[in-house]
Amino acid sequence: MANIKQQKKRIITSAKANQINKAKRTRIKNLNKEYLSFIEAKDVATAEAVLPELVSHLMKSNTMHRKASSRKIANATKLLDNLKKELAQ
Repeated sequence: MANIKQQKKRIITSAKANQINKAKRTRIKNLNKEYLSFIEAKDVATAEAVLPELVSHLMKSNTMHRKASSRKIANATKLLDNLKKELAQ
């Protein structure tokens, strides 16, 4: 345990930041699971409704690397486009 006052404060602020970041990561994972379930069910309308929210959370998130979030956005968009093409045929 820290003995210096600033270190004690830093432990508390780090714990708060850790909880916030964990909540953000969990929200992104849950949105992604929800989106993938709509894609598997071939429900284009609700998938299109969830996609902007997913993209927004991924872009605002500082909990992962920016290229990782860009990759997740690209994959999600590609899945929706492929589903639209599949249903159009």
